[in-house]
Amino acid sequence: MNLHEYQGKEILNSFGVRIQRGIVASTPAEAVEAAKKLTEETGTGWHVIKAQVHAGGRGKGGGVKLAKNLDQVKSISDDILGMMLVTPQTSAEGKLVNQVLICEDVYYPGDSEPDEYYMSVLLNRATGKNMIMYSTEGGMDIETVAEETPHLIFTEEIDPLLGIMPFQARKVAFNLGLSGVAFKEMTKFVTALYTAYIKSDSAMFEINPVLKTSDSKIMAVDAKVSLDENALYRHKDYAAMRDLREENPIEVEAKAAGLNYVDLDGNVGCMVNGAGLAMGTMDLIKESGGEPANFLDVGGTADAARVETAFGIILKDPNVKAILVNIFGGIVRCDRVAQGVVDAYKSMGDKITVPIICRLQGTNAKEAKELIDNSGMEIISATEFQEAADKVQEVLEAAK
Repeated sequence: MNLHEYQGKEILNSFGVRIQRGIVASTPAEAVEAAKKLTEETGTGWHVIKAQVHAGGRGKGGGVKLAKNLDQVKSISDDILGMMLVTPQTSAEGKLVNQVLICEDVYYPGDSEPDEYYMSVLLNRATGKNMIMYSTEGGMDIETVAEETPHLIFTEEIDPLLGIMPFQARKVAFNLGLSGVAFKEMTKFVTALYTAYIKSDSAMFEINPVLKTSDSKIMAVDAKVSLDENALYRHKDYAAMRDLREENPIEVEAKAAGLNYVDLDGNVGCMVNGAGLAMGTMDLIKESGGEPANFLDVGGTADAARVETAFGIILKDPNVKAILVNIFGGIVRCDRVAQGVVDAYKSMGDKITVPIICRLQGTNAKEAKELIDNSGMEIISATEFQEAADKVQEVLEAAK
């Protein structure tokens, strides 16, 4: 589950990580009041206005701007709120901005020049250890840094049983070229950041940039946080942070119906039981000349109501030219699935506007095929994987 910047910062702050302070606003008037309050609390004279969407690269799309007075706070907020923000991490259509974060200016003059660093905490699946990835090249896309100057990216692996050791936090600060007060501040920052990552059951924390201020404070100026959904039962307060406006509406509907669904860009809808078979089915569609339009695992039950719901969700995608139903009858009998498909087809009537290829294998597969073939419905039955692939190819060719 992804969070907005202001939500990620709330979590960081609760574990003692120093953050750039800010107040979220939904209207230009609220933005002005937030700026006034922030000035009272922090003394900041300028304010940074940041669009709150689940995407990186907001500055490149015009979603992060500096306001030097309250009039600019109002006008900039008015420009950003309601805009469709397009960044390298959004679709060409962009994302609607519903909120802005009014932040304090932390690039104030002082004894030294401010410096920006990159830092993230995530799981290294290859080693089974947590990893801190960091670089002196903060404020830049880490992919660009990795491609052009890979020697400037450092990693520190942490045994999850031991946790982060003091020497590891010092090593990070040393590799970033810090000394004196800034060195001590960075070791505290790194330790608190790792603690926040572990105790919040996060999948990833990405801070870009981590800022060394002109008076040697270390703080998170941004926060990109992804929580592990499987652990949300332990964090009801974090679960309440979910912003459904930022998520694919079809995926939200599928989740509410208890379906495992991921929207893709292809032209062949999939309805499968079991994640492994679903992945194999997507490969099958590719080999037949199509592109999978979705990942959809209906699970162990495939009665008429569930099948009808799945069909309805798949058909919300206008790019779908055919649907492949590929069910292995183990827990659920094939003939019951076949009856569910037939009943759903009858119930939906004219709503089904694309060919359906139905492959059922396993318990009572023969009876299932007979039921499909004798239904009088326009459902194409298949027995073997290759046969299903050929029939997908046929209907795609016919649709051209």
